[in-house]
Amino acid sequence: MLMKTSKLIYTFFTLTLLFSCSSPKFSSKNSTTLFGENSNNWSTEGEASWIFEDGVLIGTADSLAGFVVSKASFKNFELTLEFNPDSTINSGVYVRCVGGGTTPDNCYEINIWDLHPNQEYRTGAVVFKAEPLTFVETLNKWNTYRVRCEDGRIQAWVNGEQTADLQDMDFKEGYIGLQAASVGKIRFRKVNVTEL
Repeated sequence: MLMKTSKLIYTFFTLTLLFSCSSPKFSSKNSTTLFGENSNNWSTEGEASWIFEDGVLIGTADSLAGFVVSKASFKNFELTLEFNPDSTINSGVYVRCVGGGTTPDNCYEINIWDLHPNQEYRTGAVVFKAEPLTFVETLNKWNTYRVRCEDGRIQAWVNGEQTADLQDMDFKEGYIGLQAASVGKIRFRKVNVTEL
């Protein structure tokens, strides 16, 4: 009887230890929805038009660029969203933007443009900073983006595949933006940011 009790205690202890070691550590901070319908935590800039349709944010560009940008500034965070680009749009996710205007010169631009003329800057790349680690196909379907900014490390995943892992300290904190440029439509939904 003592041996059976000891085995049960040992099994319980082992399972508890395994569970505690393998459990993910969640941030105590809440996730915030960005760019929601009727929200007051974002604004627009540039020439693209932005509308909501059935809970989806749609950006339409006609030769010029436009953005939705957060009013809040973020330093260390994880951004998740879903996006659906048509075959002609030039889009991107801009993080840690500083100064006036939203450009790759004052932000990290994690690109959305499978057909970029320079494939070093295609979807998954950090424009001017890092080529994509892998090529993903995203046109005309819903995809996921996960972008993690922690101190000097910028990482990105498209549909679960890591496309960027950059060490860079040019921009330490700033606003978040979504782009619609050139000609076409880009759709976004479920845009959430969690501060780390």
